[in-house]
Amino acid sequence: MDNLGLATPEIFLLCAICVILIGDLYVREDQRPLAYLLAQVSLIGTLLLTWSIAPEIGSATAFGGSFVMDQMSVVCKTWILAVSIGVFLYSRDYINSRNITNGEYYTLALCGVLGMMIMVSSSTMLTLYLGLELLSLSLYALVALNRKDVRSSEAAMKYFVLGALASGALLYGISMIYGATGSLHFDAISNALATDADSTAAVFGLAFLVVGIGFKFGAAPFHMWVPDVYEGAPTSVTLYISSAPKIAAFALAMRFLVDGLENAHSNWQGMLIILSVMSIVLGNVIAIAQVSIKRMLAYSTISHVGFILLGILSGSEQGYSASMFYAITYAFTSMGAFGIILAMDRVGADVQLLTDLRGLFRRNPVYAAVMMLLLVSMAGVPPTVGFYAKLAVLSAVVQADLVWLAVVAVIFSVVGAFYYLRVIKYMFFDEPAETQPVLAAFDVKVGLSINGAAILLFGVFPGLIMAACVAAFSG
Repeated sequence: MDNLGLATPEIFLLCAICVILIGDLYVREDQRPLAYLLAQVSLIGTLLLTWSIAPEIGSATAFGGSFVMDQMSVVCKTWILAVSIGVFLYSRDYINSRNITNGEYYTLALCGVLGMMIMVSSSTMLTLYLGLELLSLSLYALVALNRKDVRSSEAAMKYFVLGALASGALLYGISMIYGATGSLHFDAISNALATDADSTAAVFGLAFLVVGIGFKFGAAPFHMWVPDVYEGAPTSVTLYISSAPKIAAFALAMRFLVDGLENAHSNWQGMLIILSVMSIVLGNVIAIAQVSIKRMLAYSTISHVGFILLGILSGSEQGYSASMFYAITYAFTSMGAFGIILAMDRVGADVQLLTDLRGLFRRNPVYAAVMMLLLVSMAGVPPTVGFYAKLAVLSAVVQADLVWLAVVAVIFSVVGAFYYLRVIKYMFFDEPAETQPVLAAFDVKVGLSINGAAILLFGVFPGLIMAACVAAFSG
């Protein structure tokens, strides 16, 4: 019963997925939106159950030590669920207007959320891999959900093939670590590596683990799937991929590299330095040349992943908490940006190019103001939350005596500010190609307004999130 108690949120979500999946078979066409309501109720219920368990424990394990509920898992699950609620809200009208099957979309998306929650609470490599594959398979299917769109099918095929290669590399790395340490449990692996962190098998396996982690993050040079999938997938799916999974990817790296392989920090720090530098440089430089809004945001994501890796490679509690803060704040910033794109979307024609945002201020001043806040936050301009997120990560890197790395990150962040400012220029100073106002449902307007206000609120009062991030790694 203790096992079931700790996993109550996951069990509830799984039952809700089954209800939505089976119920969608029996509802009439005019009742299809019921799947959206059930999905939102499922996420809210899961969130409440997660909070109900959190005060009762510090850190507890279940299922023979395979499942852990600690402060990091509670914080990550909270934001994964909260961001997913926003994703479903922004996606609803797009899904309905494109006649994409409601039940399939929400079922697959909830399966992905369940996979993320399992990843976050994993305390063995096997459990973590199972959660990761549940998320990955859900994403592959979601990308191909619009079966009539050739681009979606092509993007899904690329994603699936490359994802299979990355999963194979990750699984091979896990097998090598198991051979070197004799265990799949992170605490046992950590103890084994305390005396022999430089064994050939462990270092060899670690290299494959970093390759798998780099792909799941979308970090350069394993980023080749990101722009194609972002552009080819339905915009509602791109919104989903760009947000909550980034928090899960952070948890994936923390469980593997910190919980299990922290004693091999000197070996994986150099690998992450290469990934982070390449991601920041390549992401910011190539984004400048993009004319597609989704590809530009894809390369922007790659650069932000580099900052998340900076905090992890610092090897300190300060760096870990800064990296978690960055992943969380980037997730809801990216969610808001794609939410604006979905709100601008016209029936039968997606917003694809940067020039499609021309004159947005004249068509809807509120959406233009929110989009501006989101973009300047991504650029790291004060007083937005993006500025504090970058500052916290860079401070941790400097504390780790990697000043040169912080300098490189700052220089290319300034370079990257160009493509964000270009979009702002289009929105506020160019004439719109179309004159009709951009309209959306009332709840979507409220959600986007809250999203924009949160960028300023958490930028002025970052402690509202950072306090929980610091608590997750203190002691």
